[in-house]
Amino acid sequence: MFWIHGGGFAGGASSEPRHNGNFLPLKGVVLVTINYRLGVFGFLATADLAKEANGAAGNYGLMDMIAALQWVKANIGGFGGDPDNVTIFGESAGSFAVSTLMASPMAKGLFHKGIGESGGAIGRGALNYDSLADREVKDAEWVASTGAKSLAELRAMSTAAILDAVKKKQGGFPPDVDGRVLTEPVDDTYAAGKQAHIPLLAGWNADEGNFFVRNGMTGAQWKENADKMFKDRAAEFLKLYPAEDDTQALRAAIDFGSDQFIALGTWRWLEAHLKTGDAPVYRYHFELAATPSKFHPGTFAFHSDDIEYVFGTLDTRPEWKVSDEDRKLSDAMMTYWTNFAKTGDPNGGGQPNWPKYTTDGYALIHLNSTITSGPDTMRDRYQFLEKGMPPMHF
Repeated sequence: MFWIHGGGFAGGASSEPRHNGNFLPLKGVVLVTINYRLGVFGFLATADLAKEANGAAGNYGLMDMIAALQWVKANIGGFGGDPDNVTIFGESAGSFAVSTLMASPMAKGLFHKGIGESGGAIGRGALNYDSLADREVKDAEWVASTGAKSLAELRAMSTAAILDAVKKKQGGFPPDVDGRVLTEPVDDTYAAGKQAHIPLLAGWNADEGNFFVRNGMTGAQWKENADKMFKDRAAEFLKLYPAEDDTQALRAAIDFGSDQFIALGTWRWLEAHLKTGDAPVYRYHFELAATPSKFHPGTFAFHSDDIEYVFGTLDTRPEWKVSDEDRKLSDAMMTYWTNFAKTGDPNGGGQPNWPKYTTDGYALIHLNSTITSGPDTMRDRYQFLEKGMPPMHF
């Protein structure tokens, strides 16, 4: 199992305590965690960089992932692993990376299953991939802001000076369609059925967008927002994200924020792979709300909340009161994840049945204190948002 950490392609590290590898391997897998170049060092794309590399630039962080997968293929047998049974998995940007690597010709044949936790590089979402031509223009503007007049001058600058200049830039440095790692937009690859045809397990958390409503939400505010965002579609929107009272409005705001931020892109990835792939697909919804802690006020299944459950590292989160329910769900998720890595099917080990995600009801599993499964009841929301969505603000 090959872990790709999140952090918006700008931060994070596999050395974080929540990624500790002491527990997941006890379920019978070999775990590899990697680091990769981030931000400007991992994804800057300029015309000068493209000239150095026969027309391709950016995506160095993704190349690091591919290089690590090549190392796994060549060496993991010496550590008890099987180079012919590699599962890539990641959360947030790591999940974006999984969906991206599945579309990359450079990564072809280096892995055999994929797990995505909260993120998919299909359509608009939390991270958008520009063309190399567009990025060359945008990134050239940033280079000019540093005072560097050439690539050599930029390389001569100190790390601290580079990072100070990055702080002043609007927007980050996401992956791009560089012509090498990605030869076309990720959407096009999946639409044509040219992605890796491997088993996929993916989903997201119930309260991914809770940070959108830190100042609360009233019914009146939500209806006003609906009119501003969707105009003549506001009535239909309010049926899907209702606000009959303030409590309902707050829930609707969290649901919409979650869908806009992460859920819609992950759903699109699942749908695209289901439509043009020929391998099993499994979908989850993580719903067990964590107790408030130092870094996560409020009781939510927030963005990244699932990581400690997957790794069995529940005791690493500051001030988190871990319950028996938390430990039970963590053990179940570790079993599901490792079963899937071994066989392409998460079922087994005495856990509740996890049905395949198919066009017959679009069944998913609900990961909560009591694990249940059933047809998708939120599909209308995503189909509504597919018709058009306002710009995201977070």
